[in-house]
Amino acid sequence: MKNRILVIEDEASISELICMNLGIGGYEARPLYTGREVLELLEAEGGKAGDLALVDVMLPDRDGFGLMGALSACGIPVIYLTARGDLASKVRGLKLGAEDYIVKPFEMLELMVRMEKVLERTGKARKVLSFRNMTVDLTRHSVRENGREVALKPMEFALLTVFLKNRNRILSRDRLLDMVWGTDFQGETRTVDVHVANLRKKLAACGAIRTIPKAGYLFEDDDVCG
Repeated sequence: MKNRILVIEDEASISELICMNLGIGGYEARPLYTGREVLELLEAEGGKAGDLALVDVMLPDRDGFGLMGALSACGIPVIYLTARGDLASKVRGLKLGAEDYIVKPFEMLELMVRMEKVLERTGKARKVLSFRNMTVDLTRHSVRENGREVALKPMEFALLTVFLKNRNRILSRDRLLDMVWGTDFQGETRTVDVHVANLRKKLAACGAIRTIPKAGYLFEDDDVCG
């Protein structure tokens, strides 16, 4: 089941861009353009409305800070996504209870990583990832394909989950090293190539990992749409 994300943003072009990227990333995006729409949705659906809210501060009918109470009451964590980058606004948002505060412009990959951290921290992250005949259980750290369990080494499992959470997105070798092995890793980018080769050998589904010359790798999923 996909995580449902509330995209509370009044500028249609920005909302569409965020929703498209969330769809590509395997999320269900629900665009909302005014504070009134948000409150009506929460009144109707409560905590079932979403697993996480991306909230712009400057909405046409209500300050985004004013939505924190209603969202928190429904158990929906908040990440502020706004052009207001002054320290006072950041402090206010975090003091109100926001999980994170991101200033526009931003990189979608950074947003996705921060979202995943918030979903994990709040216990709302997906527990199982799937692709074709492969399922990945994040709780048990197990992988099954065509009904049989496939043994992966810890870093192979970590790399696979990063690919599955970032489908149809080009990831450089350096970025993958940071995301899987950590920023303190002193090894070479060749490490990534070796682990990708191992995944391709062990799992037929990992034939979807495409090598992008001079750029890195991409996990291609034609079934994911924005």
